[in-house]
Amino acid sequence: MSRTRLQQRRAWFQVGFFSLFLLAPPLDLFRIDLTLGHAILFGQHWTLGIEDFLAGRTGIGDATLNLFVRGFLPIFGGAALFLFIAWRYGRLYCGWLCPHFSVVETINALMRRASGKPSIWERRTLPPPLRGPIPMTVTGAQDPSAKSPASAPYWNRWYWIPTLLAVVGFAFLWALALLTYLLPPFEIYHNLLNGTLTRNQSIFLTAATIAFTVEFLLARHFFCRYVCAVGLFQSLAWMANDRAMVVGFDTRRAAACADCDNACDHACPMRLKPRTIKRKMFTCTECAECISACTQVQHGDPQQSLLRWVEGAEALPVVTGRPSTPNQESGLPSESRHRPDRHQDKPSDAMGPSWTAQTGDATARTS
Repeated sequence: MSRTRLQQRRAWFQVGFFSLFLLAPPLDLFRIDLTLGHAILFGQHWTLGIEDFLAGRTGIGDATLNLFVRGFLPIFGGAALFLFIAWRYGRLYCGWLCPHFSVVETINALMRRASGKPSIWERRTLPPPLRGPIPMTVTGAQDPSAKSPASAPYWNRWYWIPTLLAVVGFAFLWALALLTYLLPPFEIYHNLLNGTLTRNQSIFLTAATIAFTVEFLLARHFFCRYVCAVGLFQSLAWMANDRAMVVGFDTRRAAACADCDNACDHACPMRLKPRTIKRKMFTCTECAECISACTQVQHGDPQQSLLRWVEGAEALPVVTGRPSTPNQESGLPSESRHRPDRHQDKPSDAMGPSWTAQTGDATARTS
């Protein structure tokens, strides 16, 4: 599948972080060694610094300071920075770095090649993936010859073989990586290659591989949307900021969706509807697959895409479903922005229905 430059850049971020996820324990960048009873960070032993207090060599003051500097500050300071980024940019970690989401997207693509659906729970088969920018005719309309015939299935059931192999392979890789975060990595890899895994190591790898296999095969999106605590807290922080970065839909050009087969909806790995209000995109990962799909439909020109990232005052209509007002653009307090004069027409009556109707009509016409 031809990818836009944005998606190529995102893919490099994903590959790099997935490699870091696998190599961090062997390189001693970060791991929690249960045999030592403390963490290893950048090759250094990282403890809470209370050993001398427990041995009676220092007082409670030194122990408290060490706990704050070595425990509280890194954990809560890192969490605060992480949530601030989510408050500002949404689930950017999920869409651009998360090693689990990388697997989700890979299996989605393979499963779509095998069955025409990115998930076994999908009700209907999806149209063929976009292979590149859709050219236009001399009249400015989309060239029908650039699209695959609807009557010719693009999927091949033989792809179930690499799909299942990928599911099991990624499950084992994840299980192995997690084990190296808890026990000495070289001991694990040595025992694995020589067939001398201990009983507990074998039980962990077997149980974790089975669990991840079931999750990757049946519950990938369910986990990301409803179970993952990292994603949930990012979404909550993001929803608390009405001006955070979000995918916005240009309703003024909604008629351009008439010639499209909902490419943005089909491209979303989380199975969301991008042309809607923010609260319905609670689990959006900011992967921008919908933006890239719309860019390809609009002949590969990012400037013509109906979907784009917006923030600040431009993000408010995505939150409320109403157009921007002068008060919003001037940055007046929220009371002024959200409390219109009772004698005036309510913005929701004036614009809300037409905003959603445009999206709904475009979807209905192209279904």
